[in-house]
Amino acid sequence: MRILLIGTGRAAYHLGHALKRSGAAIAGVAGRNREHAATLAADLGTAPFVPGDDLPPSDLRLVAVSDDAIADVAAALPMADTVTAHLSGAKPYALLGAHAHRGVLWPIQSLSPGAPIDLRTVPLVIEGEDERARTLLRTVAGTLSGQVIELPHEQRQLVHVAAAVAGNLPVFLLYEAQELLRKHGLPPELVVPLWNATTAKAAAGAAQALTGPARRGDTETLRMHLDRLTDDGDLRRAYAVLSELILKTWHPEKRGPQDL
Repeated sequence: MRILLIGTGRAAYHLGHALKRSGAAIAGVAGRNREHAATLAADLGTAPFVPGDDLPPSDLRLVAVSDDAIADVAAALPMADTVTAHLSGAKPYALLGAHAHRGVLWPIQSLSPGAPIDLRTVPLVIEGEDERARTLLRTVAGTLSGQVIELPHEQRQLVHVAAAVAGNLPVFLLYEAQELLRKHGLPPELVVPLWNATTAKAAAGAAQALTGPARRGDTETLRMHLDRLTDDGDLRRAYAVLSELILKTWHPEKRGPQDL
């Protein structure tokens, strides 16, 4: 199976290396920047291509670009009797325009800078508009991961929301916590061991891992925390809202921070 990778950013980097590890035949790397395409192609042991080049034949074209760029990149691709898929969890395959056999291959994983991610334990979501796309994407996904699930766009969007809540918001809150310490001349790494231990426990069960004053129903401590955050209105509001949610879940009889 020949796979043409279209894109040179983080998604293309991680998917490209995962495909290479799986033994897939990568037909080439296509990108707008020749230098970037050549660098990733060299890593993957294949050839680079830029707009204007004749693209090699492939069984699957993976459009590994940002959500906002999918439609424009797809519109610039020549028509071919091959499966064309993007990697977005939030967007429909309709963004691929008039191409035949459209689909989606989405890893539920943050594709951050760093070493190539091992996708073997990462859930992969697929969707295809016809049987040819579904069969091929199921096969490719199965070589990359032991967890492959087929979901329509509406359900995939819900999973994408859940992934953003679970994967993005806690990381930003860690950033805010460390910034709070920095502003007061305290070492930001003080909260890192807590973060590491909590995330490890949460993976086994978030409800059991949750601790803190809101989980205990300790409204006096919540009031003290809010008083200490008066200089940062945005963080104070976020702390109050999240604490309110925790109290409503475990202590619905208590007044929330907004009423303290």
